[in-house]
Amino acid sequence: MVLIAGVDEAGKGSVIGHMCVGGVMISDEKILERLGLRDSKKLTPKQRQKLAIRIETDADKVFVLTVSANQIDELRRVMTMNRIMVLCAAKVLEELKPDIAYLDAPDVKPQRFKEHVAEKYRHKTEIISEHRADENYSLVAAASIIAKVRRDKLIEELKEKTGYEIGSGYPADPKTKKFMQEWIQTHETYPTFVRKSWKTTKRLLQEKKAKSTKFSSFTETL
Repeated sequence: MVLIAGVDEAGKGSVIGHMCVGGVMISDEKILERLGLRDSKKLTPKQRQKLAIRIETDADKVFVLTVSANQIDELRRVMTMNRIMVLCAAKVLEELKPDIAYLDAPDVKPQRFKEHVAEKYRHKTEIISEHRADENYSLVAAASIIAKVRRDKLIEELKEKTGYEIGSGYPADPKTKKFMQEWIQTHETYPTFVRKSWKTTKRLLQEKKAKSTKFSSFTETL
């Protein structure tokens, strides 16, 4: 019996919340192919939730690695985001230990991503790394769905816990933009669930600091 796995992430580019890296492993890939899986971003939340239940039922093993905003900020002090993705993919494979693994490559060079993951993983697994793997392999699409459903759940929990409407957490989302702008108007810094190493956050913090300095200089002259 050959065990095949797919690995993909959700939330890599988000400025708010966790990044989730999903892994789905199965011995008969045709079982998932019958579901007509595709990239999670092209599905509605309800569609993803329904498919996630089917995936978890049919798969031999499902694993989701969650990496907090604070953890990402700490790791980015010493490595690039692509290297963080290497560590995450290797961790997911460690949990699954498949015979064959399909990875959605975040690196501009898929072969380089494959080699870096293989260096960290060190088990006898055939690794295939490609761009848009979620469109080409049902297992990667399944991993994408599993990761997105978990991340959506974590975002909803953040909204309930904080009482703020933070949107999807991505910089281009108007609701996320509004939250980021309004928060920094009344606070000195951002909470731990906001990625402070992101350009969006750094820019807003710099603008806040510049305004505070200007106001301080103005009051001193008075």
